[in-house]
Amino acid sequence: MDYKIPDVEKSFEGKIVENLGNNDYVIKINDKEHQLRILDMNAKGIEFILDQQYHKAKYLETLTNEMNLVIDNVPIALNMNTHFDEVVFKNSGGSGAGGTQLALKSQIPGKVVSIAAADGDSVKKGDVVCTLESMKMQVAVKSHKDGVVKNLKIKEGGTVAKGDVIADIE
Repeated sequence: MDYKIPDVEKSFEGKIVENLGNNDYVIKINDKEHQLRILDMNAKGIEFILDQQYHKAKYLETLTNEMNLVIDNVPIALNMNTHFDEVVFKNSGGSGAGGTQLALKSQIPGKVVSIAAADGDSVKKGDVVCTLESMKMQVAVKSHKDGVVKNLKIKEGGTVAKGDVIADIE
């Protein structure tokens, strides 16, 4: 990602290294690892703790490759040069890697734009189960473990809230 602050231009590369569960992540920005906790994410913005420091971001607008927001009262334009849609939103049930948890839950509110798996389909950890649209961005929801899709609870065009069960992976 690149970001711009008025009269300053700086670039960074960021990615999620590990989903620790319960909205806690290890992220890497310019080869340095950081601890990230998402406190709240909705259509208006996001509240998060980065390396034990609280931040609040408000979304201003999202274009095809750019998101304009205000973080801690500083306007920032993020240029999405990464594959944001490949971010893994999954329920880890506190286990960090899915473990024996059956339910695949949405970690964001959104509209179901496509469904890639049906009841009875075998999936591997990381396979796309569905794609959600949230804040004008498409996000792939991926299986948190190897298994078989059971009790698919979503429909194309429908909506999900944060925490809704998408399907069980047995």
